[in-house]
Parts: sequence; structure tokens; C-alpha cells
Amino acid sequence: MRIERSLKGSWLPAYIALGFVWGCSFLFIKQGLTFLTPFGVAFGRCALGALTLTIYLKVKKFGLPTDPRIWLKLWIVSLLLNSIPGVLFAQAQTEVTSILAGIINATTPLMTLLAMLIVFRDEKISRNQIFGLLIGALGIATVFGIWNGVGNNPIWAITMLLAAVMCYGISFPYSKRYVIPLQLPSEVLAATQLIMGTATLLPFYLMDGIASDEYGVMPLLSMLALGVFGSGFAYIWNFHVIKGAGSAVASTVTYITPLVAVVMGLLFLNEPLTWNEPIGGVIVLLGAAISQNRLVLSRRA
Repeated sequence: MRIERSLKGSWLPAYIALGFVWGCSFLFIKQGLTFLTPFGVAFGRCALGALTLTIYLKVKKFGLPTDPRIWLKLWIVSLLLNSIPGVLFAQAQTEVTSILAGIINATTPLMTLLAMLIVFRDEKISRNQIFGLLIGALGIATVFGIWNGVGNNPIWAITMLLAAVMCYGISFPYSKRYVIPLQLPSEVLAATQLIMGTATLLPFYLMDGIASDEYGVMPLLSMLALGVFGSGFAYIWNFHVIKGAGSAVASTVTYITPLVAVVMGLLFLNEPLTWNEPIGGVIVLLGAAISQNRLVLSRRA
């Protein structure tokens, strides 16, 4: 494909595209909610992403898995990475700003660490990880303005945001343990995962997917971008960055997406931004960097 060929020379364009598209996802969700319900937004994202990757697999002559056990494992991944958080983020964004959603999404590395330590118990906790988690918790409290309760944000919406990010956190160690050992191409895994997510969300979409019969151009384009790029090409770009620069570099896209989310929310949605949100976001990113050993605490003899 033309897009893929243009990226072969360097991973940097894919990295930039990935950070930009994922950062814009919260703007796209907000736009999609003008005519779709949260179930509709989550379904549309999965369905368009699945269609995009299925076409990509056809072009690359990749086949889908035939073992039902693989489909079951990827269905679980789709629940944790697509279906459940897709609905939770969209439902929360009926009440909170896309800026806040984008900043909270940056806690994914911290939630992944918690899942590894508590749910899967894959590794012993280090001093850096403990300190990083504490800094991250301070950042989350700062984002919400905990000294004022939670500001104008409903408790249920905040709970949904944190639950959605926790789903992301559980999905990564689960995939590492049960999916990566399958040694299937990443594109095949992503396509199968999105197909299962689409199938899971279809009944909910049919029951309660459309919020309004009035379809504006921008909301339609936003949903198209959210599905085709945010859940379709994004997986291809992510794979390209991992292949070209390594998983460590690929994971740093987490530090770009909240910045893009803030800018998009301010420019296109005219959303309010309180002083504590960007400061809290920086603290969250600092905690994530420390917990991932990107910033190592010095040791004195």
C-alpha cells in the first residue's frame, strides 16, 4: 500500500502519525457522540478498524487464525483493549472533556505496572516502580483537583475513565503471557482482535447505537478517522515503529498523546482547561517515566 511504502525508509513518520492520531481520538469520540451513543462510538471504531485491517491482510496475503482457542484468547484481548474501554471512555466523555480523558489515558503505563504486580505477579516491585506509582497517584489527584472534591466531574465518569485505563493495563501483560507466544503476525492479531470486538459490540449497537438522525459532516469524518486511522492504521504504524526502533521507543508515544489531546480540545472544542490538569498530566508522565526506568533514581554510596 502507498502509506506503508512511504514509511519503509524511517519509523519516525509512523511514530508521529501514531501520536497525533491517538491524541486526536478523544476529540473524535466527542464529535461522534453528537449522533451516536457510547455503544455506537465503540462499535463504529471497532468495525471500521476491522474493515481497514481485513483489507490490509488481503493485500499482504495474510490469513486469519483457524484455531478456535486463538480466537478465544483474542476475544479476551478485544474485551480489555477495545470493547469495554471503548464504551467506558465514550460514556465518560458525555460528561467530561476530551482534554481530561486524554490526560487520564496517559496513566496506562502505571495501570499496566499495577496489573503486572497485583493481577499477574510477573515481577518483583523495585524502588523506582514504587516511587513511580506514588508520583503517578499524586498526578492523578492533581488532575482531578482532589482538594476541591473532583471539581465539576461526576464520580461515575471519573470511575469509568480509570476503569477503562485499568482494562488497558490488564490487557498488555495478558497479551504478553497468552498472545505473544502464539507468534502470529501483529497485523493478524490486531485484525482478529478488532473483528471479535465488532462482533461483541454489534448487539449493543443494534439495540442502542444511534443517538440522533442528524449526521453532521465533521462528526462523520471524525468517526471515519477514529476507526480507519485510530483503530486501523494505528496498529500498522505501531508495528512499524516497534520493528524499526524497538518496543521501548514505541511505548514513548504515551507521552505525546495527552499533549495532542489538550491542543485539540482547546482548538476545536473550546474546552476549558484548569491549571491543575496540565500540571497533573506532567506529574503523571513523570511517574510513568520513573516506573518504566526511563528516569532512574540515583543511588548514593
